[in-house]
Amino acid sequence: MGFSDLMDSVGGLGRFQFINSALLIIPSIIMASHTLMQNFSAAVPDHHCRIPNFTMSNWNITPLALDGQTLLKAFVPHDGKNKPSRCLQFTEPQWHLLFLNQSVANTSGLQTEPCRYGWTYNKKEFNETIVTEWDLVCDLRHLKQMSQTVYMGGILAGAIILGGLSDKFGRRRILIFSYLKLAVSGTCTAFSPSFSVFCILRFVTGMAISGIILNAVSLNLEWIPIKSRTIMGAMNSFSSSTGQIALAGFAYVTRDWRTLQLVISVPIFFFFFYSWWIPESARWLIINKKPDEALKQIRRVARINGHVKEGEAITLEVLKEHIQQEVQSGKKIYTAIDLFHTPYMRKTTVCLMVLWCATSFGFYGLVMDLQRFGVSVFLVQVIFGAIDFPAKALCAFSMMFIGRRVTQAVLLLVPGLLILANAFVPYELQTLRTTLAVLGKGMLGASFTCIYMYTLELYPTVIRQTGMGFGSTMARVGSMTAPMVTMLEDYLYGLPLMVYGTLPVIAGVIAVFLPETLNMPLPETIDYHQVHGRNQLWIGGHMHTSTGEQSSIRP
Repeated sequence: MGFSDLMDSVGGLGRFQFINSALLIIPSIIMASHTLMQNFSAAVPDHHCRIPNFTMSNWNITPLALDGQTLLKAFVPHDGKNKPSRCLQFTEPQWHLLFLNQSVANTSGLQTEPCRYGWTYNKKEFNETIVTEWDLVCDLRHLKQMSQTVYMGGILAGAIILGGLSDKFGRRRILIFSYLKLAVSGTCTAFSPSFSVFCILRFVTGMAISGIILNAVSLNLEWIPIKSRTIMGAMNSFSSSTGQIALAGFAYVTRDWRTLQLVISVPIFFFFFYSWWIPESARWLIINKKPDEALKQIRRVARINGHVKEGEAITLEVLKEHIQQEVQSGKKIYTAIDLFHTPYMRKTTVCLMVLWCATSFGFYGLVMDLQRFGVSVFLVQVIFGAIDFPAKALCAFSMMFIGRRVTQAVLLLVPGLLILANAFVPYELQTLRTTLAVLGKGMLGASFTCIYMYTLELYPTVIRQTGMGFGSTMARVGSMTAPMVTMLEDYLYGLPLMVYGTLPVIAGVIAVFLPETLNMPLPETIDYHQVHGRNQLWIGGHMHTSTGEQSSIRP
């Protein structure tokens, strides 16, 4: 008998589980907004070199009544489509161009130079972004991608640091601390006086996001019965998709990056205050030699679920009988090195490293530059969020009835192939390019749902948060690299998409080598997999265990 049996005796999926899940899932709406907000806060509007203040008499030109767009032709080169250059201006005003048809005007021999007086931005779509405020264009255009990489670096640092700390100090404490950290850093970001300060605060925000995601998922899953884990995990994922759609609405209404930052940061204070109600993981309490506190939490769950008598019947002796393995495992201190302790753990960890990195790399490669689709970024953001609902619903169905392994493999192979195909679609076919990208993004978003659940089920309790932190670390390596890959577009059209699609295809093949966890109890110790025969490989329709035993009966 294990902890899952104990949960069934006090109500299984009852009132407490729904309340606890709701309190942990709702903040995910805001988490998605923080991660994707740079689609709007760092949007790049049409721009050109600013025309200096002047009078025509300074150039011995008879004053003419000219509008700004016409006058621009004398100062800024235009292309064949009559669009002004974004980064160049003439060294001297070319007044003769005002009287020539742009289609026959030859400006190839005229001397140009970088914008001398700054830039003028088209503010029809956005009032202010970090790009327009700090002129992150032309020679500084790569700083836009760098700011997102810095944010992802914060998530990476949070996964490394907070994953281990939560195993040591508890999931609940780190979660509460992360809520406060996010609320403060996010609010302060809205008042950043410079781009450097903005990047520093975004790094801190990323760390807080990582702490919330890692611990909220664990605190939710560890109180959920085995058969209900998939559907509750999908509900958590749906909240992230809702957040993507909500972000489009927030950005459409505000149109200013500082206001948008406040809108998605101030509500975190509310989450911080109510997070004190969320109970600590009973499994963690038991492992860390706090059985009295664990018993108190279990009886609290029983009371909320309306099973008071069943809760009172649970004593320390009964509790220890159900979780004997956790009690024994609490005598040893585990580190990231233990992720490679046994053959099973080594194979699992290496495979999950590739899966996490590939999913995140492909996903953020698609969602972090919506302007390239040539339509309203608000509309594309809504479509990208909406596609998640059918994709994740199908993912949940597949995970429940087909299994985690096949689902994970398909959700990496297919979108990888779609992205690769998109690399060879001409730029002019915007509808086809957008359709392929939307389908690929939906499946990669569903892949996140699967891999979160899969990772939590593959790692034992004693090292689960460390394993999640390690997986999240690899995901952040992928997400940090993704913005930089977009720069390859300067060398060859479609090259970034080729890179984004290749890694998910490779990861989809690797996913086949992981064991199935459908309807299996959560492992509690590192040795659990050896005792229960989880170290398995299917060859020719037969199951081969690590001891060489063979069976033709599939699980």
